[in-house]
Amino acid sequence: MKPSSASLLDSLILRRPELASCQDAIREAARLLMDSYHGGGKLLICGNGGSCADGQHIVGELMKSFILPRQLDPADMAAIRALDPEYGGRIALHLQKALPAISLASETALFTAYANDVAADMVYAQQVWGYGRPGDVLLALSTSGRSVNVVCACTAAHARGMRVIGMTGEQGRDVGKRSDVLIAVPEKDTYRIQELHLPVWHTLCLMLEEEFFG
Repeated sequence: MKPSSASLLDSLILRRPELASCQDAIREAARLLMDSYHGGGKLLICGNGGSCADGQHIVGELMKSFILPRQLDPADMAAIRALDPEYGGRIALHLQKALPAISLASETALFTAYANDVAADMVYAQQVWGYGRPGDVLLALSTSGRSVNVVCACTAAHARGMRVIGMTGEQGRDVGKRSDVLIAVPEKDTYRIQELHLPVWHTLCLMLEEEFFG
């Protein structure tokens, strides 16, 4: 990990000292994600309610520029221009380098069909099984640590040869038991947990962007 990437975690702890107990877990989660991306992997994310919204937000920070420019390499830009003389220049100018991430809550038709036809608590596990590959990472968001659909997704991820990062409240519970790395923020109430999850995953996104594009 670059020193400049690691320094972003130090900055988080200075701003939010209540997260000091999570510092080692956040660092390990960042390393796990960096290893996955260096190996050509991707991130799958699942959660319910506010955690679902967090997952979609995270995808937005990883799949496009967060705070750093991510212009394509000159060779890629030239290849795109050559492929399409009419639109290639505009495409090459506006595409950005991305860190592949998928929110498993975004496929509404699949989500509702699987819930109706098979089992509602398996909607995330099925997508993990379908999308996941060895070396990929699942980010499992659950403030309670007991969300059954998220718990089942963790097990499916391990069966697929993936690693699991859990983000929960202080107790961790069932998600924590099934996580390779658990970030259990020191709060019990749902809204307070969510208030601490946001700066954690923002920092992870910042660290990844600095590592790959800084």
